[in-house]
Amino acid sequence: MRRADRLFQLVQLIRGRRLSTAAWLAGRLEVSLRTLYRDVADLQAQGVPIEGEAGVGYRFGAGYELPPLMFSTEEAKALVAAVRIAGPRMDAALVAQAENALSKILAVLPSAARTAAEAQVLFVPAVGPDAVTLTRLAVLRQAAESRHLLRLLYRDQGGAPSERKVRPLGCFFWGAVWTLGAWCELRQDFRNFRLDRIVDAERLDDRFRDDAGRTLADFLRHSERSGWAAARAAGPVPPG
Repeated sequence: MRRADRLFQLVQLIRGRRLSTAAWLAGRLEVSLRTLYRDVADLQAQGVPIEGEAGVGYRFGAGYELPPLMFSTEEAKALVAAVRIAGPRMDAALVAQAENALSKILAVLPSAARTAAEAQVLFVPAVGPDAVTLTRLAVLRQAAESRHLLRLLYRDQGGAPSERKVRPLGCFFWGAVWTLGAWCELRQDFRNFRLDRIVDAERLDDRFRDDAGRTLADFLRHSERSGWAAARAAGPVPPG
């Protein structure tokens, strides 16, 4: 990689995160820490307002904005493919926003790049979760984003019903079904609820906070310990 290209990429990496450690940046750029420190110092000397220091991390100063960047033809083609793949598997509100964003990107591309992106040869049949599941996904996703408690009417694998009050933490797609990762107030533990087994979901007025041991980060650590990573690699859907 040319040094000019590396410096440009370094700016983009710092720009895209609130705080980036030197080790992380060096790993992404595949350079030594010494080279990374030198590149940062050179950018600072050129007037780029990078704040931070070795051992702490780097970020841009408040209020600093870079001009909009133009996407390459290959980047635009990748975005078209991503929206096509995700579309049948996301709720309608999220699909609409993704398509709106893609339209804005394509609109500012040079005509040749736009034509190449729109001619992307990857296509995805409209096969995915049913409309009821996708509508429910929107409710669960929005509740997780706003931190609203949920009351679920749920049926387990054997069809037995139960009512749960949960803290929705995140929605996960397993290639066949969506699941809701949550903290279950009844069980006082993390649970994984399949959306196709949720009979009803009611968003409550009460909100929850990130209490220690019950956060999304805690859920993900719990998932890794319980072997979901191996299950995901093997392909089966986790029990719910």
